Amino acid sequence: MKNKKYEIMAPAGNFSMLSSAVKAGADAVYFGIKEFSMRNNAKNFAIEELDKINKICGAKIKKYLTINVIIYDEETKKIEEILKKVKGRVDAVICWDLSVINLCRKLKIPFHISTQASVSNSESAKFYKNLGAERIVLARELNLEQIKEISKIIPVECFVHGAMCVAVSGRCFMSEHLFKRSANRGMCAQVCRRSYILTDDEGRKLKINRNTVMSAKDLCSLPFIEKLKDAGITSFKIEGRNRDARYVDSVVRIYRKALDKKLTKEEIKEGLDELKKVYNRGFSSGFYLGTPTSDDFSTVENSSATTTKQFIGKVTHYYPQAKAGAILLSTGELKVGDNIAIIGNTTGIEKIKIESLEIKNSSVEKASKGEEVGIKLPKVRVNDEVYIIKEKNN
Repeated sequence: MKNKKYEIMAPAGNFSMLSSAVKAGADAVYFGIKEFSMRNNAKNFAIEELDKINKICGAKIKKYLTINVIIYDEETKKIEEILKKVKGRVDAVICWDLSVINLCRKLKIPFHISTQASVSNSESAKFYKNLGAERIVLARELNLEQIKEISKIIPVECFVHGAMCVAVSGRCFMSEHLFKRSANRGMCAQVCRRSYILTDDEGRKLKINRNTVMSAKDLCSLPFIEKLKDAGITSFKIEGRNRDARYVDSVVRIYRKALDKKLTKEEIKEGLDELKKVYNRGFSSGFYLGTPTSDDFSTVENSSATTTKQFIGKVTHYYPQAKAGAILLSTGELKVGDNIAIIGNTTGIEKIKIESLEIKNSSVEKASKGEEVGIKLPKVRVNDEVYIIKEKNN
């Protein structure tokens, strides 16, 4: 087990996330197309963009296409058309609906079973293996001992970091009930993340203590990642197709390091501090170490990240020989000593601490809205977006 190569799989909701995942060290990416994806709110990709995706990923990075929503009768023909177009251009399809499984079998396309199938026992694993599944994304309600048993039957993939739903691997109907937006068709309105007030029949209201009563903390397995390795997990999956390039870059780099070696206590602490800087709702061990308790629910509606990113402008020029560029500030102010992130479809993400600034060949300490400022930069592209990173409490 010590010499085993573990796959780290990153989410890609757009090209900047995809490029960031590849640069950060992902072995595989998973993504949806414009239809039939459980993350319909992500930008996702068009089939015509598969060639560009393959070019960015190269030969070494695996590409997994998610078709994991509920499928209706009138859609099966469209699914078959899509599968014919992606055959040979992705490494596997992640699915659970038997109609999609059957079409993958018919077209000889490798397929993995989505967590939507809630596979939580050995008999189910044998069933899908006999159908031809190469891998199963296990139900998220399993502990490490249960995972270990199933991993003896078929290669397994498990989520190791990112958002968790109060319905876990089950099918949530709250979004459909309240907003006619089906979570099982990729259109979740995330009603479980909201704060709630109880109202009785006579209109009296009671604000619930810690009123985000259905908002689960994010999964973070970094502190016990060695136990996941010992459980026989093949692929370590990061949740977050609705996140951004900065989230993907940070999370992939930290888990890449953790999978390649055994981290010291100090390295784990440093990793956790970095993970806290990007989008999160607090951290939980999920079901891996036992059933979650009330402490595994978040106290915030939105993010608990210790830093924020604020858009300040775009790259207007880049000079490769000088390794410098120009940024036009459309808002705010930029100073020497600031930390910035530059994000673009091809660039992915570059993070820089500003050591010097120039305006019209003269050194300055700061630049303001409307000014074009020169700065030393790694390779970026014109029109890449520039964000300033700030401590949340500042």
